[in-house]
Amino acid sequence: MIHLRSIVPDGRTGEVVAGLTENPGVTNLVVLPGAARDPVGDLVLCDVAREAADGVIEDLKRFGLDAHGSISMDHVELTISERAEEAQRRAPGHGDDAVIWERLGRDLLESTRLTWTFLAFLILATQLVGIAALLDSAILIVGAMVLGPEFAPIAAISYGLLFRRWAMIGRAARTLLIGFTVAIAVTFVCTWAGELVGIVDVTELPDERPQTGFVYTPDRWSFIVAVLAGAAGVLSLASDKSSALVGVFISVTTVPAAGNLAVALALGHFSEVRGSILQLLINVLGMIVAGVATLLVQWCGTRLLLKRTRRGPDVALTGDDSGLRDF
Repeated sequence: MIHLRSIVPDGRTGEVVAGLTENPGVTNLVVLPGAARDPVGDLVLCDVAREAADGVIEDLKRFGLDAHGSISMDHVELTISERAEEAQRRAPGHGDDAVIWERLGRDLLESTRLTWTFLAFLILATQLVGIAALLDSAILIVGAMVLGPEFAPIAAISYGLLFRRWAMIGRAARTLLIGFTVAIAVTFVCTWAGELVGIVDVTELPDERPQTGFVYTPDRWSFIVAVLAGAAGVLSLASDKSSALVGVFISVTTVPAAGNLAVALALGHFSEVRGSILQLLINVLGMIVAGVATLLVQWCGTRLLLKRTRRGPDVALTGDDSGLRDF
């Protein structure tokens, strides 16, 4: 269940409450007249089945609560109520399949910010790949894959392409470009310095890399794996199943390709540079394509469910996330 708290301007409470009452997925409705002070209005509380939450939020925005009031959402860990169970049964669809588009859009928008934390994780992951390339260690490659934070901005690009949020795409692309550039540069300098002081002995490096050679030798399976991982990643973000993201991170070779690129440049292994760049681009492109396709399927499913729960015209393919358009 989802708990919604709304501040409703004076004169709109009646129609807001009527709309909530008509929705089969809403229960435990509470109205506190005049309780809100800033902004001034009535406080309306309710519990909503997850599969009905997106439609309820959309309706509240139609009443102007996003501009003249307030809408907030919290996950309810436990609800002991027969009415709540009945609301979940009445709401079309299933909670695990439901997408709360407003939340997804804002979460992805937040992930497009270039922060020190993002840079730190990407640098550390790329450094691990650099060591993995020197030792031909598949375990370190896996560790770097899990550590890399690059999937969220890639998912944001998919979201932006589907809903034509060009500013979001630009910010996400900028974050990825700067992040990978800085991470590759730091790994390059560390590898070069390691060779200079004798930590890295190029004469002892393996001539063949059976464990990590796939990082700079992309093939048709690279794109297929990226597509599958991108679809799984978007599904996990949209359905709030974060545990599945670990499998996504281990499947793609974006960070490994970036780390290998840095090491190859520093040690003069230019035969690996082209393959590393191509592997990086293939993985990013595959995940973006899969992300757009997955989000489109979920969006169409959401529209069909909304038609079963309310009357009125359907909404165009805009994501109804007008609050994101200023970014």
